[in-house]
Order: sequence, then structure tokens, then C-alpha cells
Amino acid sequence: MNKTVVGKQELTGYGSMRIQNAISTFAAMAFFSALCALVVLPVLTFFLATFRPGRDLIRYGLNVKLDLDNMSFDNYRYLFSGNHRYFMWFKNSIVLSTVTVISTLMVCYFVAYGLAMYQFKLRNFFFLLVLIRLMVPFEILMLPLYVEIISLKLINTMAGVILPGICASSTIFFFRQYMIGLPHDLIDAGRIDGANEYRVCFTVIMPLTKPAFAAMGILSAMHSWNNVLWPMLVYRDASKFTLPIGLNTLITPYGNNYDLLITGACFSIMPIFILFLFFQKYFIGGMTIGSLKG
Repeated sequence: MNKTVVGKQELTGYGSMRIQNAISTFAAMAFFSALCALVVLPVLTFFLATFRPGRDLIRYGLNVKLDLDNMSFDNYRYLFSGNHRYFMWFKNSIVLSTVTVISTLMVCYFVAYGLAMYQFKLRNFFFLLVLIRLMVPFEILMLPLYVEIISLKLINTMAGVILPGICASSTIFFFRQYMIGLPHDLIDAGRIDGANEYRVCFTVIMPLTKPAFAAMGILSAMHSWNNVLWPMLVYRDASKFTLPIGLNTLITPYGNNYDLLITGACFSIMPIFILFLFFQKYFIGGMTIGSLKG
């Protein structure tokens, strides 16, 4: 009799646990579905707007209404065959972002390598300066940097755009935290094998930091690709404008080219999206591993 009662109680408890698990699973799915809808809805409305005439953007705004009679590929035809400077801006952004990412990653890697792998006086002091720079907004440094760029005669040049941000504090911090978690025995083993400091840096440590390079490369590319304020201050020649600056010139007091603006803005997402697709494994690995280092 007692065994029967105990068995019924166990079945009842097991059934209640299954109900609780089902309720919690349903609640979690409902929450994340709503969160996903909040993220996808703006992107969807933005994408649908590229198939509508620009005048509809002023009249109705961004919406998810599917009016097939009023939707066409005319904006994309105008993007690829129209008389405008969009692809000149696109090329300038590609070149600027590529040079910026490569130079920033290499400079920050060497700085972080020194801070992580060597013991020397004022090491912690220099790292403290990196942390302090992280706390200072760029807007505070913008005017002194602009005066410095003018004094160095780098105005209206690519170097004037790249040099002020080539030693990014956030990238140095991430590389340093990542490399601290690497075994220092690898460096000692490389030195014992006769490798000099440059060979250890390039052939021993650098291959181990591929995830960090991928993560910081994507973030640096996103920042350079979307940066509008500093290039707008440095560049004077319209032929050197990047994509964000060029799209901004489509809105004027004398007329707005929304047909090119909305379609061009949508198409400008593709390079960063493709970059993330190719390096997402390293990006996610670098962000998760780097966050646990040190």
C-alpha cells in the first residue's frame, strides 16, 4: 500500500515538473520570438522601402505594407546604371576601410604584444594610459586632432583620416587580454630553438591570435565603414568622399534623392555582412575566448 502511494506521488511530481518545464520553455520561446521580431522588423521595413518610389518614403514613411502594384526594381536599376557617384564613394570606403583595418590591427597587435609578453618598468602605467584613453570620448579629442592634422599638412589625405585612430585603445585592450591567456612557455620554447624576437612574434604568437584578429578586424571594419564625422572633417575634395559622406550629400535644401539614398544605404550593408559570414566562426570564438582571458 505504501509503495503504491509513493509511486503515485513520484508520478505526480514528475508530471508537475514536465508541466513546469513546458511552461518555462514556452515562455522563453515567446520572449525570444518577440525579441527577434523587434530586431527583424526595422530591417524588413528598410528592405521593403528599397522597392518603393522615394516619394512614398515622404508620404507614408517606413512600413511593412506590401503594395505589389507600387513596388519595382527601378531603384536598383538606377543604383547600378544611373548617373551618380555612388560607386566612387563605395570604392573610396573599400580602400579606406581595408587600409585602416590592416594598419590598425598590426599596430595594436605589436603594442599589445609588448604589454602582454614582456616585463619592464612602467608596463602597468602604459596599460593604465590605454584604459584612460578608453574613457575619453572622441569628441573631446576631435578639435586638438584636427589642429594637429592641419599642422602636419595631412588635411584632405587618407593618412589624415587613418593616423588618429590607428592605435585604437579598445583593440589594444582586447589583444592584450587575449595574449595574457596564452602559455608563455611557447615563447621560451621558440627562443630555445633559436628563434629571435621577431620570429617568435610572427610565427609563434600571431597564428594563435587568429580569433582575436578576426573579431577585431570585423569591429574595426564596421567602425571605419560607418565613420562619417572624422572623414567629413578631413576630406575637402568631393572625389575622396566615403560612402556615408556621399549618402549624406543626397539630402540638401534644394532636393532629396531618396531613390538612391534608401537603396544605396541598403546595398552598403553587403560588405560588412559578407565579411561577417566568412569570419563568423573566428569572430564568435575570439569574442568568447577573449572575454575569458586574463
